Amino acid sequence: MRLSRFSIGTGDRFGLEGEAQIAAFKELRAHGGEADIVWNKSNREHVIIGSSPADQANAAAASVTNTGWDGKWFVDADHISLKTIDWFLPHCNFFTIDVAETIGRQASAGARAAYLAQAQFLLEKGAAPVPVTQGDIETVADKFLAAVQEAGNTYRYIAARKPKDSFVVELSMDETDAPQTPAQVAAILVAVAAEKIPLSTFAPRFPGKFLKGIDYVGDVAEFLSAFEAETKIVLWAADRLGLPKGFKLSVHTGSDKFKLYKGIHEIVTRLGAGVHLKTAGTTWLEEIVGLAEADGEGLALAKRVYAAAYARIDELTAPYANVVEIDRARLPRPDEVAAWDSKTFVNALRHEPGSQTMQPDMRQLMHVGFKIAAEMGEEYTDALVEYRESVARNVQSNLYARHLLPIILG
Repeated sequence: MRLSRFSIGTGDRFGLEGEAQIAAFKELRAHGGEADIVWNKSNREHVIIGSSPADQANAAAASVTNTGWDGKWFVDADHISLKTIDWFLPHCNFFTIDVAETIGRQASAGARAAYLAQAQFLLEKGAAPVPVTQGDIETVADKFLAAVQEAGNTYRYIAARKPKDSFVVELSMDETDAPQTPAQVAAILVAVAAEKIPLSTFAPRFPGKFLKGIDYVGDVAEFLSAFEAETKIVLWAADRLGLPKGFKLSVHTGSDKFKLYKGIHEIVTRLGAGVHLKTAGTTWLEEIVGLAEADGEGLALAKRVYAAAYARIDELTAPYANVVEIDRARLPRPDEVAAWDSKTFVNALRHEPGSQTMQPDMRQLMHVGFKIAAEMGEEYTDALVEYRESVARNVQSNLYARHLLPIILG
C-alpha cells in the first residue's frame, strides 16, 4: 500500500470523534486539499484506556461508513515493537515501528563490516544530497545499525502475517537524546535499504523540543534547515536506494507546532514532497475544551479531570517524561480552577496560534491526563455524547483550521 502525498495521524483516544475528524478532512477537500486519515493509537494508550486494536479499527470503520467518506484511511499500530505487535496485526494496516530500545546497541562485527562496505558510496562527491563523512557512517554503524536490523526483523514478522501490499510501514527514531544530522539520516537509510524495509515514512529526531500540546520550542530556522535537507534525502532515497516512491518524513508530536507549519508547507511545495504529521492527542484535549465550553455539568466534569490530574501529576507524566516539561509553580491550583467560569477554563486550555491566555503547563498536564477520563468510564463517554455539538465543533475546527489548512493548503 502507499500513502498519499499528505497524511495526518489523528488518533482518537476514546473512539468517539471519528465523524468530527472526517468532517475536518471533508472541509479540507471542499477547499481543494486532500490527505489520508491515519487513526493511530499506541499499545501504551490502549493499556491506559482499556481499549484494544479491534476497538480502534471498529470505531474508524464505523465513522467511515456513517459519513460516507471515500478517501484513503488507515489504522496505525503506533510505536509498536516485536513485544507488543501481535494483537495489532489483524486490525491494522499501518505499522509505526519504534526501535528506541535498540538505539545504541552494538550490531555484530559481521553486520557492521557489511554495512561499512555498503555505505562507502556515500563518501563519493554528489552521492547524497548532503556531504557524508566517514565519521557519520561510523556513528550510524555504532549507534543505529542494530536498531535498523531490529526494524527489519519487525517488518518481516508483519509481512509474514499480512497479505502482500496490504499495509504501510513507518520507522520511528524520534525518541533519542540528540537529533540525527541530515548526513546521519542518509547513512541510516542505506541500512534501511539493505534490510529491504519498504518504508513509507521515516520519523527522525529533529532539532528543538516537541512537547505535548504546545508550540515548538527551539530555533525555527534550525528546524526548517534540517527538515529541508532531510526531505531532499528521503526523495533521494526513493530514487537511488530503492525505497518506495512517495517516501516521506514523519513529524511526531506534531500537533500545535504552529511556528513550523508555514515553513513545512513551503518546503514540501517547493520540493514536490509530502509529509506525515501526527496530531493524535489534540483530539482528546478538544473533547475537554468542548465539555468546558458547554458549561454546566460538562464544565464541572472538565474541572474534576484537572483536579485529579493535578493530584497525580507524577504518575501521569512518568510515561511521557521526554515530551512534557511542566513548571508546577505555574499550574493553577484546583481550588482556583474550581471558581473559573466556562470562558476562563476554555481560554486557559484552548491553543490557538499566538494565544495569550493558553496556559502551557496546564495544557501539557491535561494532555497526559486522559487516564483520569478513562477511569471515569461511561460517565466520561456519556458526557461526550450529551455535549456532542460542542465537542464535535471543537474537534473539527482544531483539526481543520489549525492543522490541515496551514500544512496542506498554506
